[in-house]
Amino acid sequence: MTTAAAPSAPSAPAAPSAAAVPSTTAVFVRLKLSLLRNGLRQSAGRKAVWITSVVLVSLYAALQVLGLIVLRGHAHIGALAVCMAALLAFGWAVMPLFFPGGDETMDPTRLVMLPLRPTPMMTGLLAASLVGIGPGFTLAVLTGAVVASAHGAAAFAVGVLAAPLALLVCLSLARAVATANVRLLTSRKGRDLALLSGLIIGVGGQLVNLGMQQLNGLGMARLEPVADVLRWIPPGSALDAVRAASEGSYGRAAAGLALTAAALAALLWWWQRSLTKVMTSPDGSTIGAASAKPDKARASGPGLAGLLPAGRTGAAMHRSLRYIWRDPKTKASWVSGLAVGALVPIVNAAQGAESVWFSMFAPTMLGLQMYNQFGQDGPAFWMVLQTLGSARDAYVELRARALAFSLIAVPYVTLVVTGTAAFTGKWWDWAEVLGLSLALLGALFATGAMASVLAPYSIPQDSGFKNVAPGQGALAWFGMLGALVGAVLCAPLAALTIWLHMAGAHSLLWIVLPLGAGYGLLTAWLGLRLAAPRVVDRLPEILAAVSKG
Repeated sequence: MTTAAAPSAPSAPAAPSAAAVPSTTAVFVRLKLSLLRNGLRQSAGRKAVWITSVVLVSLYAALQVLGLIVLRGHAHIGALAVCMAALLAFGWAVMPLFFPGGDETMDPTRLVMLPLRPTPMMTGLLAASLVGIGPGFTLAVLTGAVVASAHGAAAFAVGVLAAPLALLVCLSLARAVATANVRLLTSRKGRDLALLSGLIIGVGGQLVNLGMQQLNGLGMARLEPVADVLRWIPPGSALDAVRAASEGSYGRAAAGLALTAAALAALLWWWQRSLTKVMTSPDGSTIGAASAKPDKARASGPGLAGLLPAGRTGAAMHRSLRYIWRDPKTKASWVSGLAVGALVPIVNAAQGAESVWFSMFAPTMLGLQMYNQFGQDGPAFWMVLQTLGSARDAYVELRARALAFSLIAVPYVTLVVTGTAAFTGKWWDWAEVLGLSLALLGALFATGAMASVLAPYSIPQDSGFKNVAPGQGALAWFGMLGALVGAVLCAPLAALTIWLHMAGAHSLLWIVLPLGAGYGLLTAWLGLRLAAPRVVDRLPEILAAVSKG
């Protein structure tokens, strides 16, 4: 008689081999490529903007490299290379935080729920950082600097190490700074740091422009005192190592490379500590301490609301002014406009271009704030939508927002034009410039209202790195083209001003001021009237567009 064999115990599944586990670094690189590819698939406009950006940046990088190669052998090329490396590092430290468009992989809080250790995550994110237009441009400029300053096989050998080291320092610096401040930038009150970005971009851009013009006039010899300091600060020390090797100072070249490597190690250590803190500590950045004291704003009375008109107009004006004061991205946009509008005429006057006409930047920068009116509401626009039952309601809403902006824009434009005239002493241009400025401001309010209706887009509030939702970049650019239409609308008044100049009727130029003020009011009124019925017709499309982010 045969007996049935006892069933054998199920065998344990074999552990996956090390070769079957994908590399974390490779996964992050593929993730970066997937984000880029999927973003480009969302719209033809976004793809066109990206391709255009690649072409323009590549051409600019090629010109930079060519210019550096042409300067090869110049007595001060080493100082220029060191200063360029320092400038690139500064850009990498600041721009990822403050520039409107950014890299989504800069935010490690998106990965907190994944079972990843900080070191493999850091390696993968650093490798993913090498994918993009910015790293390619940086590497091209650094390579051009090495070729321009290297003489001899030893110097080129040092350059082979110096350029990648400098690039890694730039990327690690950007990642470390972004990670250390990611909670600050993504919290409600912390995103108010974006206000600083407007000052940095507005003021810093003008200072860099002024410095470059001074450099072109005085020559690269002026860079030597600055380079003497920057050559000991990474990544400038890496580029200075190439110069030192060309001169036979191999000890100094080794010290420069070692200093850069030490800085890279320190940045990676800081980045790892920041990653560990972000991945393990709770986010208390938005938790405020409870206060038993009564709200001072409520206790002191109605405040600003008491000065505004009653009804829907006053409520909408109050809401718009609160956006400007409390919303970090709206405040940053306004600060940028205010800073640039005031600095452009002052900087140009300091450079010898004393003209009141440069104050026209003030109405241009503030008029652009009227664009994408509903985008700043975000998903909360559905509450405004409930009150827009007719074209009359839409007109009152748009008019109230324009009036709120005018409370800031009109006094500011008047102050800038008057201050520029006083600074330059050319008071005879004051009336015509102010008149054309007010006309341009009204025209931009009109086209801004139309652009807000025809090309609305969402402003993401959950990211400190983006001002336009993915796939809507083309809408933002299309809306901004309305500024050109606004300038064209001022052509009749500009033609009158030119005719008065050509006819020698300078004593009549004062009439441009009242005509400009009236023309601006009329243009703004017509623009609001034309935009109002379109708001009612496009309410579902506007809500879908501004809620996308």
